[in-house]
Amino acid sequence: MARQTSDFFVERLKAWGVTRIYGYSGDGINGVLGALQRDKGSPDAIEFIQVRHEEMAAFMASAHAKFTGELGVCLSTGGPGATHLITGLYDAKSDHVPVLAIAGQAEVTVRGASYQQELNLDRMFADVADYVQEVGAPAQVRHVTDRAIRVATARCGVGVVILPKDVQDMPYEEPKQAHGFTRSGTGYSPPRVVPHDADLARAAAILNEGQKVAILIGAGARGAAAEVELAAEKLGAGVAKALLGKDVLPDDLRFVTGAVGLLGTQPSSDMIQGCDTLLMIGTGFPWAEFLPPDGKARAVQIDLAPEMLGLRYPVDVNLHGDAADTLRALLPLLDHKTDRDWQQGIVSNIEQWRDTLKGRAMADAKPVNPQRVVYDMSPRLPDDAIVTSDSGSCCNWYARDWQVKRGQRGSLSGGLASMGAAVPYAIAAKFAHPTRPVVALVGDGAMQMNNMAELITIQKYWQRWADPRLVVCVFNNEDLNEVTWEQRINEGNPRFDASQSLPNVPYARFAELLGLTGIYVDDPSRLGDAWDRALTADRPVVLEVKTDPDVAPLPPHVTLQQAKGFLSSLAGGDRGGPGVMLETARQIIGGVRERL
Repeated sequence: MARQTSDFFVERLKAWGVTRIYGYSGDGINGVLGALQRDKGSPDAIEFIQVRHEEMAAFMASAHAKFTGELGVCLSTGGPGATHLITGLYDAKSDHVPVLAIAGQAEVTVRGASYQQELNLDRMFADVADYVQEVGAPAQVRHVTDRAIRVATARCGVGVVILPKDVQDMPYEEPKQAHGFTRSGTGYSPPRVVPHDADLARAAAILNEGQKVAILIGAGARGAAAEVELAAEKLGAGVAKALLGKDVLPDDLRFVTGAVGLLGTQPSSDMIQGCDTLLMIGTGFPWAEFLPPDGKARAVQIDLAPEMLGLRYPVDVNLHGDAADTLRALLPLLDHKTDRDWQQGIVSNIEQWRDTLKGRAMADAKPVNPQRVVYDMSPRLPDDAIVTSDSGSCCNWYARDWQVKRGQRGSLSGGLASMGAAVPYAIAAKFAHPTRPVVALVGDGAMQMNNMAELITIQKYWQRWADPRLVVCVFNNEDLNEVTWEQRINEGNPRFDASQSLPNVPYARFAELLGLTGIYVDDPSRLGDAWDRALTADRPVVLEVKTDPDVAPLPPHVTLQQAKGFLSSLAGGDRGGPGVMLETARQIIGGVRERL
């Protein structure tokens, strides 16, 4: 039997180092699935992971890239299967990680005929993809595959290969050494990118002159943790972390202020607002109100993506370069500051904030304070744990109450902030690191949206993992809680029951029906024991906690406008729990007074 084009395609993926594909089958991609099946016995066969929905496949590919630094790969049929990929691919695009999407397509012979499941996928993917191409002939597959992977890898973006059904099954033909053909090759190694010496000297002069230096890091600083520590020590600086950079440095370093922004800490907010010099490293942190006013601080920014330089703040010196290499070149030019008053003030603020966090987490609630769920989890996590979070109010507790230890990893849908990513992220983390325990923090809205179905994927595969520990912690408050509080504080409206109320689903019992372990908690005194049981279980666990929807996920500082909005929602007849609502009002008004 002649080698089919789909067989060559699978061989080419292997030549690029692809080891795993997340996807869902369909007749539009059956040729590639057949090739994967025929190659199954080879020592370097690609592992195919069957998900419940193509969107989840794309999220898993994005998470694979985040947790390994490798190319993530997802696959779908054409038509609706391909359209389902879009959200997860935008997650990869927004967070600058390399993903390859493989999509089927109707036969070339019926293109343009409004045939069943025939869509103009190249146009559909055009915005999300750095490279997208539909293949029209076998000789085209080689350079399209090579270019899609090389571009996605080099640009930390999305590549899309669209394969019509009939092309997949055609005999493969190598491109000829002739006019009208092109012959490509595999392989890509990223370059060493370091700024010019003159720019490094300008940056060092600004940082050396600063008396109150703040450092803000994102995911782009992940390979430069040691260099960031050294820079903070020399400059007498504090280090705040954008959400995607939460796991870059451990939170027990005395000068690490934690997350910054709407989900951040008060020490981070105070430091950024009080600094006279700002060093931003590998971050696209978007919230202007949490950065210094124009002209208040001089700034230096380091980023490998030139399009991100000077985008969020008027920077004095932009350094286009890899974070670690650039810092290694910059460090010898930095003076060791002898005045440590600024940094000591940051350290004192952090110590006071930890007491505040404990007080908030241990405050009474009906029945369980959601902040305490993560507060109690944090010290119990093994040093090699991986934590994922969904968007929503649970992300506030992930950002503030999980105290990252050295060696732990964590991530979430950052730039896109999509619901429904926590469980697929956790599944991808287990496949990438099967010996490490994983925890997913999920709101009940995201569970009902799509994460419950992915518990079936966990059930299907968990016995393959060397360490079976995967805990899906569900915050069951029967409320789309983050948006509820945005309605109250940002809009001044009372909670809108029609849009916000969720049915009460027995998540732990559902897990038990699948053969997983289910743990239900509605008493805060049982929370610690529940975490201990979940983290030592012999199989994946759904830990369902009945949490109080009226515990506010407040920003680190509440503005006067936000306080007015919340009080307006109370005046409008908000039906939240009276005691907690009054406590929230007290915190909001007190916070505004402190800033006046």
